[in-house]
Amino acid sequence: MQTLSQRWSMLEPGAIFVGPDDDRPRPTVILFHGCGGLRGHLPRYAEAAKAAGWRAVIVDSYAPRGWSRQFAMAAVCTGLLLRGWERAGDVLAALWGVSRRPDVDAAKIVLAGWSHGGWGIMEAMSSARAPGMLGVADPGAVALDGVIGAWLAYPYVGVAALNRMRPWRHCPKTLAVISRRDHLTSVRNAERVHDMVRQCGAEVETWIAEGSHAFDEPMAAGPMRYHPELAAEAERRFVALLGDVAAAPAAAKAGR
Repeated sequence: MQTLSQRWSMLEPGAIFVGPDDDRPRPTVILFHGCGGLRGHLPRYAEAAKAAGWRAVIVDSYAPRGWSRQFAMAAVCTGLLLRGWERAGDVLAALWGVSRRPDVDAAKIVLAGWSHGGWGIMEAMSSARAPGMLGVADPGAVALDGVIGAWLAYPYVGVAALNRMRPWRHCPKTLAVISRRDHLTSVRNAERVHDMVRQCGAEVETWIAEGSHAFDEPMAAGPMRYHPELAAEAERRFVALLGDVAAAPAAAKAGR
């Protein structure tokens, strides 16, 4: 079983680093794609973060494992491989590695996940992180204190997310995007999960977007449909979250 260091050594070569051309320690957002793999919309969010003065790191969980989009659609999107608790190992490893960079302000990190990526972040926030959990040998070797925000875009909270109602142990300011016509969850179920997150003291803003699952991803794979206006609004809210947490980092409760 890999340690966090070993997992990051695997993921880092495939990560995309975006940000101002300097070596200043800057607040940083780490982005995690959905079950279909890295798609064109995540670089747009990363560029928006850069324009706001942040660094952004897009973590590709598939290429370093030698997985194609077709394989991921057949194995990950169906729940056969890399369920959310295992993806949380990637989340923690990326946090471990990115926080050590001299051009990153480790006290100002936002974790951003789309669908399956959001599932992984929620598992990382709620797990006890005993040795061997979350698919890595030492999940407790990285503190969550520097995570001051979370962006959850239509996170997977369906029946396979067995721990979706498990209380969070770290409670950063969170913006949760709910798709009105999400075929993977009902609005009621998603709101119930996010209400649970609020119980740990986190400030959780929810936005119900009048679109399908993955409405911000340019594609036409029914029942998912790209909605450019909603995509633009999602990007605006993403940047607003970054501004909010950068201005008030003390809003997050420390956790490990």
